[in-house]
Amino acid sequence: MPKPVSKPLPTEERESRWLVLVIRLPAEPSRHRVAVWRELRKAGALSLGQGVWAVPDVPVFADGVARALALTEQAGGRTVTLNAAGRSTEDAARFRALFTAARTADWTEFLADCGMFEEELVKEIRIGTFTLAELAEEEQSLERLRRRHRDLTARDVFGAPEAAEAGRRLKECAAACEDYAERVFAALHQNPEGER
Repeated sequence: MPKPVSKPLPTEERESRWLVLVIRLPAEPSRHRVAVWRELRKAGALSLGQGVWAVPDVPVFADGVARALALTEQAGGRTVTLNAAGRSTEDAARFRALFTAARTADWTEFLADCGMFEEELVKEIRIGTFTLAELAEEEQSLERLRRRHRDLTARDVFGAPEAAEAGRRLKECAAACEDYAERVFAALHQNPEGER
């Protein structure tokens, strides 16, 4: 007898499926609660109340959830993981809206970080810091922005409106860093002794 072929869920139904994590940890030491909280925040989980978290039931969240559950177990805590869906389309829409609002907050923070990165480059240009060491530091900062953008993009499964602006701002940061690199190399060629 042939196996039944499972059909992929329609997008709307897939988007309304969630994992709900109920996590209980010992009160002390608090470092265990903090470690689990950090892992869930890093993964993009939505806090629904004390010890209750939710993520869309899509693969991008699996590793973060697994790490949080492992940390809970190592700390002597207990977890219950539930599959959930809204009872109505309105419930599902509200849940998506809560999750998207959390991603909006993430993107807003990312946009502020882009602004700080560009301000730092403007300051270095203004004071004439054209060294390879400073360039390396700025390139590391840009790489952190790129990694953060990739992480946020992966977990922004419903497409927060700020995502497009964040992509544009990241390109602007990369262009500003390239401009700074050109200035550093021009300064080094004028001063062949090397860095100041």
